Amino acid sequence: MIGTVLVANRGEIARRVMRTCRDMGLGTVAVYALADAGAPHVREADAAVPLDGDGARAYLRPEALVEAAERAGADAVHPGYGFLSESAAFARAVAGAGLTWIGPPAEAIEAMGSKTAAKALAERAGVPVSAALEPERVTEADLPVLVKASAGGGGRGMRVVRALAGLEASVQAARAEAASAFGDPAVFCEPYVERGRHVEVQVLADAHGAVWAVGDRDCSVQRRHQKVIEEAPAPGIGDGLRERLHDAARRMAGAIGYTGAGTAEFLVGEDGEAAFLEMNTRLQVEHPVTECVTGLDLVEWQVRIAEGEPLPEGGPPAPRGHAVQARLYAEDPAAGWRPYSGTVARFDVPAARTRFAVPDGFGVRVDAGVEAGTRVGVEFDPMLAKVIAWGRDRGDALRRLAAALAGARLHGVGANRDLLVRVLRHPVFAAGEMHIRFLAEQGLDGPVPDGGGADGRAEGARPPGGGVPELALPLADARAVRLSALAAALAEAERNRAEAPVLGALPAGWRNLPSAPHVRRYRGPSGEEVEVAYASGRTGPVPAGDAAGVRVHGAAPDRVELLADGVLRAFAVARAEGAVYVDSALGPVALVPEDRFPEREAAVPPGTLLAPMPGTVARVAAAAGDRVEEGAPLLWLEAMKMEHEIRAPVAGTVAEVARAATRADTGTVLAVVEPDPGADGAL
Repeated sequence: MIGTVLVANRGEIARRVMRTCRDMGLGTVAVYALADAGAPHVREADAAVPLDGDGARAYLRPEALVEAAERAGADAVHPGYGFLSESAAFARAVAGAGLTWIGPPAEAIEAMGSKTAAKALAERAGVPVSAALEPERVTEADLPVLVKASAGGGGRGMRVVRALAGLEASVQAARAEAASAFGDPAVFCEPYVERGRHVEVQVLADAHGAVWAVGDRDCSVQRRHQKVIEEAPAPGIGDGLRERLHDAARRMAGAIGYTGAGTAEFLVGEDGEAAFLEMNTRLQVEHPVTECVTGLDLVEWQVRIAEGEPLPEGGPPAPRGHAVQARLYAEDPAAGWRPYSGTVARFDVPAARTRFAVPDGFGVRVDAGVEAGTRVGVEFDPMLAKVIAWGRDRGDALRRLAAALAGARLHGVGANRDLLVRVLRHPVFAAGEMHIRFLAEQGLDGPVPDGGGADGRAEGARPPGGGVPELALPLADARAVRLSALAAALAEAERNRAEAPVLGALPAGWRNLPSAPHVRRYRGPSGEEVEVAYASGRTGPVPAGDAAGVRVHGAAPDRVELLADGVLRAFAVARAEGAVYVDSALGPVALVPEDRFPEREAAVPPGTLLAPMPGTVARVAAAAGDRVEEGAPLLWLEAMKMEHEIRAPVAGTVAEVARAATRADTGTVLAVVEPDPGADGAL
């Protein structure tokens, strides 16, 4: 019997595993890198062990994790997902130290560790697979193809190639990224299915020969080949295909002597034919949707199976209702998925009934890695939380989840929340007609991992005339932003009055005679300037200018009520890290107060490229003295497990460029391109 579990992970999944351990009466041990010293998972564990090093590297040393377990008195290790969760070497090191590994046998992990080897094994087991092509053997007839890393996952080391002229560059880029992310540069190609669906089957297997296919999930809505929205059961696949997928997953698990929780992933084409992609020998990020519809605690069953307990006779529970999960990422979809960083001032989902557990009835669950005070850096994955809705049917779950996200209060760090709500309410998604290029067709694929053709352009098209894709627009429209800005200005006036050392009992801005309007300016959610005005009089503030028809029903430093267009609305107002956050039924709005007396910004010479975010230079494609064309890649900046391509803004000569492995803060000069004489921006 297991007594204490060391969770060899961090963030949301560490907290999730610890919740089940507490329910089972097990002790918990956390590990943490320097950047995670104050993280929630560290505080919630019974004991915690610091790891040498910072960032992801701290969690990637098997010997250090085994030593931490021994030092803290743990007798079992749960790897979570990511990091070393699919490392056969780590599984062997844990077992070699006499500890219980809460996961599949090292041999099973090894068998599925290479995607090409896994495809060959699947074929021998009678499971349909897509062809694995050597890059040098790809012909025009094979296009389009997807270049993939043989090891690892999460969208790293993947490129779509549509023209042979772009193949070599895409393969080299994928190899470099795979080597950096997984320590293995091996890549292969497979046919790229334009509008396929990503469907997977959850597997549970015990050490006594029983293998369960615990339902299926659809994970087709992806950005940069990484999942964004997942749901169970997979909608619209039909009973025949569902049974074939379940049977294939059971055969795969049986063929490698699998035990514990795992997932077989398939790509389903428009013709309904399925091909095996890979098997993840660990718990999946999207496991909560399966837990909701089946009532199973998959982490609990991982522990039970590790202790030798058999699965009950009779098979897995039939799914009840429908569950949908959205991944809340700290990134900006409208800016090429650029990551956000900062300190979370507030994270609250009022609609949530449970955290890290299945609700006792249809409702909303939240699995979060952050809370107020959590610092979000660029060292780790950008996922802040998972919000899951369980409903009577798919429509019920979608409505619950969209409302829960729209009503969430996330202050201090930007996120993709508005995109998630718009996708959940999109008629194509609501009809169950999504596919892996859904976001790409909306112009939201971004330019980095999808190399496109020989010109290196992204595979998805931006809207006509450019601009922000509709799905990435803020939930609050222009009218809502102006009302929110007015509420922010009035709340600020109330706060100033409350803090005033004298005359604090008078109404805000009280004047015996009418006064000139007070004007406040903010930068809105899309970078636009928002100006609002109000006058002061004997009865308090009176909106002016564009808001002259609005009436103030009540105002306090944290809440303002406005009567606009005959409707009374409440606005909750909070400040954090130089921004004002206004939450209302019209949509969340983040505003940045404009400085009345801004300092003059230093001029940036033409052709200078500044780091848009903190990160590390992963690779460099140009050197000082090189002649480059406008749009040519100069380097790749890695932040939050993703690479962001930095391109030449003009045609010219590279004057300087940062070296690989250079750490950069926001605003650091990464490269300088001296424009050609007579070119735009040339002196």
